[in-house]
Amino acid sequence: MMAAFLLLVLGSLAPAALSVPPRPPVRCGGDGDGDAGCVLSNAYGAWSSDRADCPVAAVAYPASERDVVAAVARASAGGMRVKAVSGFAHTIPKLACPGGNGSAASLLISTARYAGVEVDAAARTVTADAGAPLRAVIDAAEASGLSLPASPYWEGVSVGGAVSTGSHGSSWWGQGGALHDHVVRLSLVVPAGVADGWARVVPLAKGDALFPAALVSLGLLGVISKVTLALEPRFKRSVTYDYRDDSTFQDDFADHAARHEFADIAWYPSQHQALYRLDDRAPLNATGDGVNDFIGFRSTLIAVSQGVRALETALEGSRNVKGKCAMATAEIAAKRLIGNGLRRKDGQLFTGYPVVGFQGKMQTSGSCARPPASSPLTACAWDPRFKGLFFYESTAIFSPARFRSFILDVKKLRDLNPDSMCGVDVYNGLLVRFVRRSEAWLGQPEDSVVVDFNYYRAADPSAARLSQDVWEEVEQLAFFKHGARPHWAKNRMVAFRGVQGKYLGWAKFAAAKRQLDPRGLFDSPWSDDVVGGKELSKDDGCALDGRCVCSEDRHCSPGQGYYCRTGLVFTEARVCRYSASQLV
Repeated sequence: MMAAFLLLVLGSLAPAALSVPPRPPVRCGGDGDGDAGCVLSNAYGAWSSDRADCPVAAVAYPASERDVVAAVARASAGGMRVKAVSGFAHTIPKLACPGGNGSAASLLISTARYAGVEVDAAARTVTADAGAPLRAVIDAAEASGLSLPASPYWEGVSVGGAVSTGSHGSSWWGQGGALHDHVVRLSLVVPAGVADGWARVVPLAKGDALFPAALVSLGLLGVISKVTLALEPRFKRSVTYDYRDDSTFQDDFADHAARHEFADIAWYPSQHQALYRLDDRAPLNATGDGVNDFIGFRSTLIAVSQGVRALETALEGSRNVKGKCAMATAEIAAKRLIGNGLRRKDGQLFTGYPVVGFQGKMQTSGSCARPPASSPLTACAWDPRFKGLFFYESTAIFSPARFRSFILDVKKLRDLNPDSMCGVDVYNGLLVRFVRRSEAWLGQPEDSVVVDFNYYRAADPSAARLSQDVWEEVEQLAFFKHGARPHWAKNRMVAFRGVQGKYLGWAKFAAAKRQLDPRGLFDSPWSDDVVGGKELSKDDGCALDGRCVCSEDRHCSPGQGYYCRTGLVFTEARVCRYSASQLV
């Protein structure tokens, strides 16, 4: 097991020039462009691996704001369902899918070719077209002697997509860790009537009545055209990772966030261990040109990521929980060995803490997402073309007071069977980050604690998973017992149950939507499922992939030995638990 994960680490160190760039999310027949039978999928291949999930009748590729207006006008004049997608498409729910069953009644607008970036050094702002890659925005700011103070950890996103879904890094300081809270202006292209040419541009700035609606809009109001972000004078950061026993984790997470500007914590419950990120600004003259090249976001040898996936699948199939625990131990040891991807300088290996570098190289990483490519040897480890890693990602956003109780409940669940938690520690454990209160109506209504956790996802959605009941119970502990809010761009569908009541600005947002998109052209069955917050219709096996909470055995998989049972700690939970004694 250790050898397999050391291979994964070494495989991720392959030269970037040999990397295969991610595939485009929109793929069409004919010449591959426009109206020749297209399909949309997300970057993980979690949906639309074929044309059944999200067929698209027509795709527009604007290269200017005028082109965006023309595309929205086309949809508006024809009464077409319309959605926008970036050149990345890492959203887990199908928010970008326009619906319409691939008929002429839908249009997809790709911002992949709409990617300009302009820095105003005097005003300390950067204005980016909606499709501009986050990395391009960061690099342009740094080249002008400025820094973007907050952004997601993963750079493979567009500015428009990151803003509209509430993407974030980690900070309770200043304006906080969410990218949208650093927006000072943006433009929306929305449907209009014939008198206005069927579409219009709505420029919005901080203080405008509709600005809080546009900040996190989920693609429901129109197409974001341009975004202007506030910058700061260029600065450096100093990062040290501190491994600690997790016995006091529930009591010191808030103090950690208060002490360190860019703090986070990775909790590995099966290991009884928490990894504290001590991350603060450093003087500009501090020695160091460090780089955060996170191990999970580097290009990995395709053969290695396939091998690791095959190993985990074999362990799942044989119900070998001890094997999963060996994988988790090896994963954490390997990350510790290489400083989780920190480097003293680009191209160098990790040699010790602290690692000091400029903000533009320390906040965000994702070297596997950067084309061009010259040889099909390495790729992002989850690239669906190569059948590598495949996982669920759940993200729950807590009130700090409720988060402490959640930790204690998860510890109780862990202590009943510590090995059952190994599946999440194979990935990144439970990653804890911090986000400030936002003025966005669909942003966070209070200073909040965000928890991300990844876990094995079977290629077949009807296949049950090892420790299935444990991760269903953790999910229900978060969203149902402790009232966590779901991240809009992540999660299985059950996480969105009752979501409108959890975002206090929902009524104001809904009113803004009626004003900007009165015909509902930017709605779709897929986005309705997310923002509607209603449990989907229950069918056989619906609980296995998180489309429902089980209430009958058939919602699990009795044929595989999984039956609907109460939770072990949260007795109101209903989970799919394995029982060999009941197998027919």
